[in-house]
Amino acid sequence: MSNAIIVGAGIGGIATALRLRKAGYYVTVFEANSHAGGKLHDLHLDGYRFDLGPSLFTMPHLVTELYELFNVESTMYFKYLKKDTICNYFWEDGLRFSAKSDSQTFIEQASKTFKEPAQNISEYINQNQKKFDLTASLFLEKSLHKLSTFLSKDTIKAILQLGVLDVNNTLDKTNKRKFNNEKLVQFFNRYATYNGSSPYKTPGIMSMIPHLEMHYGTFFPKGGMNRIGKSLYELAVSEGVQFKFNEKVELIRIKNKKAVGVKSVKQKYDADIIVSNMDVFPTYKILLKDQKHPKKILKQERSSSALIFYWGISKEFSELDLHNVLFSNSYKKEFSAIFDNKTLHEDPTIYINITSKEEVTDAPDGHENWFVMINVPSNYGQDWERLKIQARNQIIAKVNRTLQTNIETFITTEHILDPVNIERNTSSYRGALYGAASNNKFAAFLRHPNFSKTIENLYFCGGSVHPGGGIPLCLLSAKIVSDLVPKPSYNA
Repeated sequence: MSNAIIVGAGIGGIATALRLRKAGYYVTVFEANSHAGGKLHDLHLDGYRFDLGPSLFTMPHLVTELYELFNVESTMYFKYLKKDTICNYFWEDGLRFSAKSDSQTFIEQASKTFKEPAQNISEYINQNQKKFDLTASLFLEKSLHKLSTFLSKDTIKAILQLGVLDVNNTLDKTNKRKFNNEKLVQFFNRYATYNGSSPYKTPGIMSMIPHLEMHYGTFFPKGGMNRIGKSLYELAVSEGVQFKFNEKVELIRIKNKKAVGVKSVKQKYDADIIVSNMDVFPTYKILLKDQKHPKKILKQERSSSALIFYWGISKEFSELDLHNVLFSNSYKKEFSAIFDNKTLHEDPTIYINITSKEEVTDAPDGHENWFVMINVPSNYGQDWERLKIQARNQIIAKVNRTLQTNIETFITTEHILDPVNIERNTSSYRGALYGAASNNKFAAFLRHPNFSKTIENLYFCGGSVHPGGGIPLCLLSAKIVSDLVPKPSYNA
């Protein structure tokens, strides 16, 4: 029986476990924490439930297809609903915009709100789809580090239309070239944060991110985001995947340039295939400390992190929905502070997620559970205790100005998560949410591949490697790994 060991029970690790199990491997997943799901975890506090990690759910087919592998009806484990409103946006001058999931409605309302010709918006959305269609099979569905990928027809097709991809322009320049309204540019610039980058540095090809959100829509998983990881864990257990919680892996064992097993805090284990779902930086620095390291990759700029305030609010705000954004008055200064100066901007953009809008049991009657996040730099030794106090005051002041309220009088309970604790809880190097940043046009090529070029039978999945961070890309990384791993010698 061929054995596979996966280090880490994040969403990418669980998905890889399922795919390798379907291929015929006997799979064991090691997890240092007491729960599956990685960043997809939750917190119950004083009658409120908060999703601790990712809050945006899109491309649900990448989840449900894992159930289809085993001919299991996904609704037995996992249910979700589609949102009519993607997100509500607020500016301090009083402008408000509710982005609808229906593309035609979005175009019409955006044209009216931002005084921008509907044709310009429609053309932009169509161009974004073209970028996705040209590059999806190259960047998202295959290993970017295999020669066969570059010899494919899809690659040649993408190269022949390189100008359409806007790889030589920043996202900000791409958006400014299309729109005159600064707020609409800011609206589309925000999508750089979906992979922890700056719109003033990341290439214009990233404008395909809003296509994914608008084309597939946004969804809410019943039970909260935490339910995505939990449900896939339950499926994995039912299909024979073994999980070893509270058993930290200390070393990936290498013999004759081949991965042969792991050493945990308890004992040694042998395996034919090893997959690390751990952040690639600690994978090398801790689990492969005696092996040659890809220094250039490990030195890459980290993506942004997050500072999150989980607030129980003793009031309901009808103008807010599941997803809400209060924009900074100076977006460029905000990103310069984060990436150039490794600090916080005095007027941060605020994201507020309120799951009690959809799951009423997530907060007491008449209350709301606010997940209040700002983008911040990764941890480089800043004084986070001071910065947390500073940020809290700035967030409260901005919420009060924008929503015409006194939010501090409604805060009944509070929990805070900063980059230091994100790193401590998830082993994400410097607390970066997406591994390396995509702040240059070569970033996609510089991400660590899904396999080791020097160690046989060693593979990598998750947000710190190709194709990138975020739930959809982590699930795609699992698919890529399963395509790379050789078929087992005989079925389990």
